[in-house]
Amino acid sequence: MNKPKVAFICVHNSCRSQIAEALGRHLAGDVFDSYSAGTETKDRINPDAVRLMKDMYGIDMEQTQRPKLLGDIPPVDIVIKMGCNVVCPHLPSRYTEDWGLDDPSGKSDAEFRMVIDRIEANVLALAENIRNNQLNLNK
Repeated sequence: MNKPKVAFICVHNSCRSQIAEALGRHLAGDVFDSYSAGTETKDRINPDAVRLMKDMYGIDMEQTQRPKLLGDIPPVDIVIKMGCNVVCPHLPSRYTEDWGLDDPSGKSDAEFRMVIDRIEANVLALAENIRNNQLNLNK
């Protein structure tokens, strides 16, 4: 089976979904292909997210990613909603999950790091579930 394509989605594609895309590539690139997108975009990735991802993982999201709309990414197998607290975007997939994460934008570095840590744990768990064929991706 080819690696499944995973889309991390939220409304603005500027913070949590971008972090998840970066961590998916960094921690689970051997298991799945990572994308992120939203129904609207900001002009850039959240600067605090960029700074903390550089600090914590050495990942420069500004060099490898940009805000994208849902139509800018290929068809995907798995959709991970970040927790929109409004109507989350819809994207067709074979499996969908909602991580229910609060948006850390404008909050302290400590709160930001807690969200990044949760995203890391969720990415690793997702990779493990894919490895163990626990998501019923076969039609």
